[in-house]
Amino acid sequence: EEAFQKALRMVDENVNGFDPNIKEVNENELREPTDKRMFVLAAALKQGYTVEKLYELTKIDGWFLEKFKNIIDYYKTLQSVGSTSITSEVLRKAKKLAFSDKQIAAAIKSTEVAVRKLREEYHITPFVKQIDTVAAEWPASTNYLYLTYNGSTHDLDFPGDYTMVLGSGVYRIGSSVEFDWCAVGCLRELRNQDKKTIMINYNPETVSTDYDMSDRLYFEEISFEVVMDIYNIEKPHGVILS
Repeated sequence: EEAFQKALRMVDENVNGFDPNIKEVNENELREPTDKRMFVLAAALKQGYTVEKLYELTKIDGWFLEKFKNIIDYYKTLQSVGSTSITSEVLRKAKKLAFSDKQIAAAIKSTEVAVRKLREEYHITPFVKQIDTVAAEWPASTNYLYLTYNGSTHDLDFPGDYTMVLGSGVYRIGSSVEFDWCAVGCLRELRNQDKKTIMINYNPETVSTDYDMSDRLYFEEISFEVVMDIYNIEKPHGVILS
């Protein structure tokens, strides 16, 4: 659930996650694999389609469909709770299922800033974990990092003497390599000045996400929520927007 919702937000900045309100239910669209089918699927789950029926239509493995159903079921739970009575437990579980603050706000009819404030009051903040580059074959210590609410400790310490650089995210027509190279130039100049760097980006094929370009590399979506979470954890000297 967590990986899927984060991936949807990373691919399209206008999408808040596995959202059942983007598309209408259409069985022909469920049969045909397209880039919008997952949103038709979300609408179908919200409308009460069973996993078995959706497997018949989509031929997507039932294990994945069950995970998708978990997200929509919890979306409906959030809608029934409302902004005045959301508890710490409800909010924590939503974050573990990778609901963004903006997503939660839409479901409970509140605002992103109000949800963030409530989350901070409840001390619900993400943990920093290292990406395991060897699939647990042996212990690996890397500077590839990500945020998760499905944890109990951070994987590293935060001395606070870093400079944070924001990348340009996913490649699009008309916006790609040249913007990434701005970030690379920035990282190199900071390194020439003996400054430690943090890079936030999420395109694994860019130069700025090479392991040796920065001291710490966060593979994370570039949104207000995530950037502020990293900022509050790392407490960097400065932030550079590319």
